[in-house]
Amino acid sequence: MLAGALFLIGLPLLAQDEYQLHLACLIGCYWILIAGLNLAVGYTGQLSIGHVGLLAIGAYVFAILAGRNGVNPYLALGAAGGMGGLCGLLLGLPSLRLPGFYFAMSTLAFALIVSELILAQGGLTGGGVGLAVPGFPKPVDTPAGFYCLVLAVSAVVSLLAWNVARHMWGRALIAVRDSAVAAAAVGVPLFRLKLTVFVFSGVTAGLAGALFASLQSYITPDTFVFDLGLFFFVCIIIGGRGSILGPFLGTVVLTVLPEAVAPLARLGNFFYGLLLLMVVLLLPEGIGRLVSVLRERFWPVRLESVAVAPDLPRLARALGHKQP
Repeated sequence: MLAGALFLIGLPLLAQDEYQLHLACLIGCYWILIAGLNLAVGYTGQLSIGHVGLLAIGAYVFAILAGRNGVNPYLALGAAGGMGGLCGLLLGLPSLRLPGFYFAMSTLAFALIVSELILAQGGLTGGGVGLAVPGFPKPVDTPAGFYCLVLAVSAVVSLLAWNVARHMWGRALIAVRDSAVAAAAVGVPLFRLKLTVFVFSGVTAGLAGALFASLQSYITPDTFVFDLGLFFFVCIIIGGRGSILGPFLGTVVLTVLPEAVAPLARLGNFFYGLLLLMVVLLLPEGIGRLVSVLRERFWPVRLESVAVAPDLPRLARALGHKQP
């Protein structure tokens, strides 16, 4: 983890050109959304495939506030996250009561509605023409500076997601995913838990949308297609649900894959499908599980067993017996 953190911090010095930094920023923007979505999909088991709609809301809120109205970009970034959380709340209140497949369809319908509203409200959103998106002021007005901003937001979101996953909340989320009936039987508040996680994923999607829009510098409705929402979902499936590292590796692999097969651009969907098929058949628990297996093989954790001697006198006193 320390080596990975040092690599990410020093990446601006290692990058050979600005496009590599652009690709790293794109991975960071995607990961901000996927880190929140992973709690809903990977931990809670909610099949949300419409988060691209929340991404679009965050992007357009940032573009309208910072671009058209001259609001400070940092305030616009916070407003985009807040609007994403609010829309996540409004979407989650009715739809989280639906079973899995119907919930997935409701999120898909939400993404389609957002796309149509963007086209219909041309006076506000620019319609099909789109909007120009401003950048951030100094010191993050350079590619390296913007990368540092994306890295900082990604680190905070990752820390929050990891903190939730490793404590009692994370165990409750996994219990809801594995058996909602058993979780409710032991007192887990199902709906409140799902709604809280979904709102958090809305906030991260709004933040990711704002940074994504600034990175692209110009957005149109065609930027937020359904394939992008499916991409977020597939990143979690390939990475492996129930972990933080796995979906991050899935995000990196699926974002870099088009660049790796650039000479065979026409076969891009083929390689996506091939990778997904290989992971499902050979690594059903995801890439993250492979990393865990390799770590346990080469750097095993030694567990020492300690014998526990019973305190018989104390037990006797607790039972009200006299010692012989």
